[in-house]
Amino acid sequence: MNIAVVGTGYVGLVTGTCFAETGNNVICVDIDAKKVERMKNGEVPIYEPGLELLFHRNTKQGRLHFTTDLKSAVDTAEIIFLALPTPPGEDGSADLSYILGAAADLGKIITNYKVIVDKSTVPVGTSELVAKAIADSIPSGEGREGASLFSVVSNPEFLREGVAVEDFMKPDRVVIGTSSERAANKMKQLYEPFVRQGNPIYIMDERSAEMTKYAANSYLATRISFMNEIANLCEVLGADVDKVRIGMGSDARIGKRFLFPGIGYGGSCFPKDVQALAKTAEDNGYDFKILKSVMTVNDLQKERMGAKVKALYNNDLQGKTFGIWGLAFKPNTDDIREAPALEIIDELLEAGAIVKTFDPEAMPNVKAIYGDKIQFCNDQYEALVDADALIIATEWNVFRTPSFDVLRKLLKTPTIFDGRNLYDLHVMESEGFYYNSIGRSVVNR
Repeated sequence: MNIAVVGTGYVGLVTGTCFAETGNNVICVDIDAKKVERMKNGEVPIYEPGLELLFHRNTKQGRLHFTTDLKSAVDTAEIIFLALPTPPGEDGSADLSYILGAAADLGKIITNYKVIVDKSTVPVGTSELVAKAIADSIPSGEGREGASLFSVVSNPEFLREGVAVEDFMKPDRVVIGTSSERAANKMKQLYEPFVRQGNPIYIMDERSAEMTKYAANSYLATRISFMNEIANLCEVLGADVDKVRIGMGSDARIGKRFLFPGIGYGGSCFPKDVQALAKTAEDNGYDFKILKSVMTVNDLQKERMGAKVKALYNNDLQGKTFGIWGLAFKPNTDDIREAPALEIIDELLEAGAIVKTFDPEAMPNVKAIYGDKIQFCNDQYEALVDADALIIATEWNVFRTPSFDVLRKLLKTPTIFDGRNLYDLHVMESEGFYYNSIGRSVVNR
């Protein structure tokens, strides 16, 4: 098939590349001319494991293209994906201006039947707004009847950053929201190569598809916040949250995933999606109490590690040096949106501390924010030279088995604050570290 993908952010680039990998001809459109030129020259603008290989293979073999010219991409496309940002507004609602603007542009240029797909995460009812924006922009004239020119489909993505390529190529399920049998058949044909093992393609109405995405992300965020609350109570009661997690996860009704406590969720999806669903509920007269609590718990959890650090040093961090391992909101990505590490950095800087950092992928993005206010190191050990303590904010694999002998030699005192529970308490005790983690007893207090 001939496919156009409007927007080359995280979702758009993964979507376009993976569709090209199954033999489709894909044109990705972006208004950023410099970014388009970089991609034409072989530069992948985001870090995502496995993406670069597919990107180069499909550009080399002529199936993946990039342009700033929307009309040239749309003219030949059978299916047009809108993968544009929906950032949260000040009130938490999703900003649809990019999507509706693109929809209006499409109405001016489509001349034959197109399936137009909302791939971005959008509030319930957006497909109707997109359809109206397109229809209102279609010039009048013979052969330009809006209803016959397009169908709007909701096709939410369920990609996890760090394993997005795998998730796209082998999806648990594909959700297609449409009232058009013609569009549904075309979408099923497009996705057939991805579900050959029998994973389902669900066809439903547009509003239910839109709600499915928000409900899934909000539920996962709720699990994380619930476990963070359990972890905080474990600290008060002397229980071990890791043991609790294992005991809970063995229950088939609960399952093992998204039960790891930490320093709060971040990223491009959970924070804005929870906010948007709560705002949708509010706008429609429903008080979604659980989601409000989820957001409150997450905000407080991001502050918890900074509070632990301050407590150990009697609220006097002036001139002290802290090494931070991990800046991305999760491992295997360079995404720092809503990353808990940034909250910790802000607290330390405000208290007069010196901050040294290392992250395998995210340092350029963080440097664009902080500049020379913090130090960026070549490896994790350099970040600990003359540091008073180590703070672990992201669970990259490279941090899981460090040399504790080296840590002791580099740190002024053997002190670790672990926001991801990477190390065994007994090992930390035998190694002589002060070790403060999440939902577990403090070692060598």
